[in-house]
Amino acid sequence: MDNERRTAYEALLAVEKNNAYSNLAVNDAISHRKPEDEAFVRLLVYGTIENRLYLEHRLSQLIKGRFEKLDPQIRVLLLMGAYQMDFVEKVPDYAAINESVNIARKVKRGLQGFVNGVLRNYSRRKETLSLPDREDDAVKYLSVKYSYNPDIVSMWIEMYGEERAESLLRAGNETAPLVLRVNTLKTDREKLTELLRAEGFETEKFCYGDGLKTLTGKNEGSELVLSGAAEAEKRLISLRGSRILENRLFSEGLFSVQDPASALAVSTLGPKPGDTVLDLCAAPGGKSTLAAELMENRGRIISCDIYEHKLELMKNGASRLGIDIIETRKNDATVFNPEFEGVADKVIADVPCSGLGVVRRRPEIKLKMNSAFFKELAELQLDILQQAARYVKPGGILFYSTCTISNIENDGVLSMFLQKNIEFSVLTKIQTLPDVSNSDGFYFSALQRF
Repeated sequence: MDNERRTAYEALLAVEKNNAYSNLAVNDAISHRKPEDEAFVRLLVYGTIENRLYLEHRLSQLIKGRFEKLDPQIRVLLLMGAYQMDFVEKVPDYAAINESVNIARKVKRGLQGFVNGVLRNYSRRKETLSLPDREDDAVKYLSVKYSYNPDIVSMWIEMYGEERAESLLRAGNETAPLVLRVNTLKTDREKLTELLRAEGFETEKFCYGDGLKTLTGKNEGSELVLSGAAEAEKRLISLRGSRILENRLFSEGLFSVQDPASALAVSTLGPKPGDTVLDLCAAPGGKSTLAAELMENRGRIISCDIYEHKLELMKNGASRLGIDIIETRKNDATVFNPEFEGVADKVIADVPCSGLGVVRRRPEIKLKMNSAFFKELAELQLDILQQAARYVKPGGILFYSTCTISNIENDGVLSMFLQKNIEFSVLTKIQTLPDVSNSDGFYFSALQRF
């Protein structure tokens, strides 16, 4: 039996049955089964999730009854098999079918004939299977074609119009680059480039779309993007690229991995040497450590989270980078902490959000999020922002950010906050979009307290 496909099947089943995060599920499955070709496993897992609604719609045309009523194990096998036939050119249809049947024989004996029949029919008819009619229902058509919850499609059409919404949907299905943030406390872009080349990694300067600069650390344009994707990974950066995190240069703290939009957010905040910075929702710590680099490791940063294990991860990350001004605190950002009242020059409220700006990395997000979630998250975000406001010194800056593209969470929350807090005014407000900059979709606004 193909161990790679069995590994992918186990990861997808964990997502399907247990609502597991795809990145954690695939890492667990790989750790357990130890397949030789990890890249192919990740391709199958992320590709199947990313195209879930599209594949489900096509398979439903061949099955009596509702697809979601099928046993979860059978759903996963059919989706994974159909994904290979539609999207993975190097895999012939017969291999996708046979290996799916082999797995079914092991995990769901008695139903391998059903899996075989559906997938063989899919192979014969895949060129004739239809999408919803766009003129009749544009939202349904776009939802199925790009595999997004229809609430997201409707929201983006309302925000940007149908043509631009489709551009965002398409961009969310593309591959996110692996971008390195140079640790300017230890090196610079040019030196790191040479060191990486000596280790066998080719890099190039990352460029944004119009209107955005590459600003990280003290050096303008200090991000590097790994190049050279492997042929087998249409949806992922090369496995060689992912191995860079196992390299000694990473262990020695010469760089971090951070999307340029996230880095741009912290650079826009402008933390300076000697500042006191409070990062309320800091894990995994990328914004705190970049702030420390911008501050030349001089000043004070208080990085908070509600989970002890995440605080430990942040401590380890700061230590790797040679940063000693970060203090970690267990703290609930929704509850006022009198210890923090009026102490910070700059407060970062990078709040929990729907994550629509990072679906290239977490494709299950675009299936789960709907209008009810958006409203619930907006209430939480406003609550955190209200507490954060009390920690800012007069003349200081409150920084509100999300990794989403949603007016309900972004401008909507900001508007409600400003109505209740007239002592704050907007200095900067930016929304990055993946179809323009090839960065994550990030929203951030800097608010000064007078």
